[in-house]
Amino acid sequence: MSRSRTAQTTLLAVGSALALITATVSDRAHAEGHLDASYTISFARIPVGEMTATAVFGESEYALSVRARAGGALKAVLVDGEASFSTQGTIKDGHPVPTTFTSKIVSNTETSDVRMVLDEGNVKELVATPPPSSDRVPVTNSNRQRVVDPLSALLFSAAAPGEGLSQETCRRTLPIFNGHERYDLKLAYKRMDKVTAEKGYAGPVVVCSVSYEPISGHRANIPLVKYLSEGREIQIALAPITGTRLLAPFRLLVVSTLANLMIEANRFETNMAPGPAGAPPNVAPAPTGSPPNAAHPSEPTRRDDKQCVEVRSGITVCR
Repeated sequence: MSRSRTAQTTLLAVGSALALITATVSDRAHAEGHLDASYTISFARIPVGEMTATAVFGESEYALSVRARAGGALKAVLVDGEASFSTQGTIKDGHPVPTTFTSKIVSNTETSDVRMVLDEGNVKELVATPPPSSDRVPVTNSNRQRVVDPLSALLFSAAAPGEGLSQETCRRTLPIFNGHERYDLKLAYKRMDKVTAEKGYAGPVVVCSVSYEPISGHRANIPLVKYLSEGREIQIALAPITGTRLLAPFRLLVVSTLANLMIEANRFETNMAPGPAGAPPNVAPAPTGSPPNAAHPSEPTRRDDKQCVEVRSGITVCR
């Protein structure tokens, strides 16, 4: 896979992270929040993929799971394949602190797996296959320090509680390590806008510009790396999750003179359920004797009339 792994990891992982960006907008104590969203990936206004996201937030813990598929017109130009991502961690002082991250990216030429354990932003354990090739920019030990995974990367606190949609939400740089590559996403305020989903949310969003800066682990001549890093205009629109201190992305747009790439929500549904103080997200252990779904770590299952999503080996998020 001469170009596929970096392209898939960058587009699908960045896209999946952007499909779960969150920021703080109002106070709500001792609550458990759920986000269920579906996104359409389009290139030149032609649907070329899809993405589904499930997120569960407790007062001090969170769990996120995403599945994504891209192909069609992107196959010849940028990327094709399927991917699943999951992360889990704690929330300290309003900021996410990931403890585990897993990903699996499959194409017709190669499969990439990542299992990562983090401690206070530093990578402590990492199993990533296939191993890095000699034509990649080397990843140093410092590149694995003070980082977040792609899903947790965009989960953060706003400048001040109770602000509503704020320009400050966009003013930050996100240091991301996905197990293979280290890159920054630099956000800046763009404008306020309004959106309407086919199912779920309709209302205002805050739009941020995003610049992608590869640091290590990538191949500099990969088409997608060039596509994202050559000063291309990238925008992300963030919508509030009602009754919480969270926002989530509604739309990602990459502007090009050739054709625009867009990831946009067609379903954006959230709900909040009061929970006991300090209660973790609704995370249930896998049934005794059930092997982890290694091929598809976020494959939905049914348990006691609840939809459950395994976010890592032995851990399942139910709603």
